[in-house]
Amino acid sequence: MSTDVYYYTTSGGENPFARFLDSLEKSAAAKVLRLISAINVYGLLSILPHTKKLTGTPLWEIRILGKDNIRVIYVTKHDRAIIVLHGFIKKTQVTPHREIAVAMKRYADMQHLLDS
Repeated sequence: MSTDVYYYTTSGGENPFARFLDSLEKSAAAKVLRLISAINVYGLLSILPHTKKLTGTPLWEIRILGKDNIRVIYVTKHDRAIIVLHGFIKKTQVTPHREIAVAMKRYADMQHLLDS
């Protein structure tokens, strides 16, 4: 069962996640894109060991391990769609509050799409 993948864009049409991907080394960006492609083709269940709910929020994260610990924060619209809100390199044990705050702000900006 496929899952549609959407990306947060600013009111000016910018895609901050694309900028984040461009900042990564090619191999790291390829890992991220492989997981997102798997979600798109096979659904969220296909990457289950790589996902985690961020407690106390509507957010989920995709965990990509390797040389860099990359995190991709998303929300689910329903079973067949996700909206990718934010990406960052995790340098501490706990997901930093500022990274969650960025994702929550973007989530609030996208709320009209989630309500439809």
